[in-house]
Amino acid sequence: MIKILAVTNQKGGVGKTTTTVNLAASLAVAKKRVLLIDLDPQGNATMGSGIEKRDLQISVYNVLLGNKTIGQARKTAGACGYDVLPSSRDLAGAEVELIDMPNREMRLRDSLQAIISEYDYILIDCPPALNLLTLNGLCAAKTVMIPMQCEYYALEGLSDLVNTIRKVRADLNPTLEIEGLLRTMFDPRNALAQQVSAQLESHFGNKVYRTVIPRNVRLAEAPSYGVPALYHDKTSKGTQAYLALAGEMLNMHAKIESA
Repeated sequence: MIKILAVTNQKGGVGKTTTTVNLAASLAVAKKRVLLIDLDPQGNATMGSGIEKRDLQISVYNVLLGNKTIGQARKTAGACGYDVLPSSRDLAGAEVELIDMPNREMRLRDSLQAIISEYDYILIDCPPALNLLTLNGLCAAKTVMIPMQCEYYALEGLSDLVNTIRKVRADLNPTLEIEGLLRTMFDPRNALAQQVSAQLESHFGNKVYRTVIPRNVRLAEAPSYGVPALYHDKTSKGTQAYLALAGEMLNMHAKIESA
């Protein structure tokens, strides 16, 4: 069954795009058919997948406005093994244009119907804000992954995000669920990080992924080369963590489907 996963957090700088790109590459290595959708006007997931956003003639912007299909807009992420529905700077103005459109929160969901059977996983990189672009991601998705750092302010932001997801489920997407919380940029030597991590596990239980993403130089370097970390340094701790996350997800989904 197709898995459509929105990767979101209203707080910026938590490793959201890093997670989307590296999880897409890790799932592709596991022979899964993957589409990455870049809903962030900054286009970092597009660039991190080796696609030059300044050269794009068609992007997710055109898909949301309804004048192009996903089949026309998607690109292949080179040798990385997954497809990308890329973002361009035009997307920054899309929200204003979407306001008066019918079904404005469902534009992405409706566009996906034509290609949904071609993929096993669709990962949606949402912008770090609750706007119409993020709402399109949450309405198209079946589950949500929340990357977060283990620090004090992250807990406060998490409460707001959980409330947002509840509202979306009540008003727009009744099947939306939180799939998991992913601890990112984790430093085990930091006492506060350990305390926040323990609080997350206590409150959210098995909704917290066992896999923890460490702070890692190779993860930070990879976007400047236009590749996921797997194709920059496959032996790095960051790469191995995202491969482990993909494995954890695949095992979890296999158990759910068999049950």
